[in-house]
Amino acid sequence: MRSVRSWMWPLVAGTVLLLGAPFAHAQGPAFRVDPYWPKPLPHNWILGQVGGMAVDAQDNIWVFQRPRSLTDDEKGAALDPPRAKCCVPAPSVLVFNQSGDLVRSWGGPPSAGENPGYDWPLQEHGILVDNTGFVWLSGNGKGDGMVLKFTTDGKFVKQFGKRAPLTSSTDLTQFGQVAALAFDKQANEVYAADGYGNHRVAVLDAGSGEIKRIWGAYGRPPTDEDLPPYNPDSPQFANPVHCIALAKDGLVYVCDRSNNRVQVFNKDGTFVRQYVFDPKTQGPGSAWGLAFSPLDRKQNYFVLIDGTNEVFETVRRKDGAVVGTFGRAGRNAGEFHYVHVGQFDSRGNFYTGEVDTGKRLQKWVPAE
Repeated sequence: MRSVRSWMWPLVAGTVLLLGAPFAHAQGPAFRVDPYWPKPLPHNWILGQVGGMAVDAQDNIWVFQRPRSLTDDEKGAALDPPRAKCCVPAPSVLVFNQSGDLVRSWGGPPSAGENPGYDWPLQEHGILVDNTGFVWLSGNGKGDGMVLKFTTDGKFVKQFGKRAPLTSSTDLTQFGQVAALAFDKQANEVYAADGYGNHRVAVLDAGSGEIKRIWGAYGRPPTDEDLPPYNPDSPQFANPVHCIALAKDGLVYVCDRSNNRVQVFNKDGTFVRQYVFDPKTQGPGSAWGLAFSPLDRKQNYFVLIDGTNEVFETVRRKDGAVVGTFGRAGRNAGEFHYVHVGQFDSRGNFYTGEVDTGKRLQKWVPAE
């Protein structure tokens, strides 16, 4: 059975599908794809799966990608002996400017026998640029129980947690495969969607790394029960807890991906409400990522990333109405294969990154 959104993609942005309601009309931001962004990578580099994305105060787009996700035919020039002229894996952290030029790059899996003094993630996932001079990284590989802090030029600062077997969602000494990170500058706190192993939100002090508070679905204490996914009424988060975003009004938005829902909390973990998206979606679920456009100053809308139905959607906050659907499954510009993450710059441009065999970045500009 096809999902609602799998046939809805060609509709104009003025068409809205209310959750559980008939068609109506509404207004919301609309986008068109820029097929020329970014520019080709230098040094014979090639991009792997895009684990995470962030945008800094200078409107640079930070990409946290997975060199180890490349197949032998993709990284043929890096094999011994080489099997082709192209290509070699790019560094894990790539930074692009508005024109699509690569302006900075660093990081990646250590070479055999190398000990960099910290545990690089086995699979790159979350990235946060906190606009105070630091970059935060997390991973969702087996044993990735840490969050790393670097300067913007890649100098290691500190590791919080450790690489170790998964413990429990109540452990305050390590993490459980953190998927995404968000920064509260006023409180100097980092929010973690924790994650692929744990079933919680964890809030840590940005200086000490101390985990200050945690919560699970509906603001309850997190548990590690083996509950079936695809249940929008589940008493706990499923795996993964995949995104986290802070709104201007102080509310915290959390993607419970395979339960096809977004839950909303106060910063102390008090539950406020939830949105359900395509509850019949299975596979990896429908709620992958969430972002707010700076052009929408009152934040009447947010954009939801849905990597199973291969779209991103403009959602009206007050009632959860989908007022715009963009993209579809495919490999051409404006199409997706597992769209994974998305972020806005200050001009309202939206950037998306894909995993699996997609391994692609795209830029979406506000439609006039």
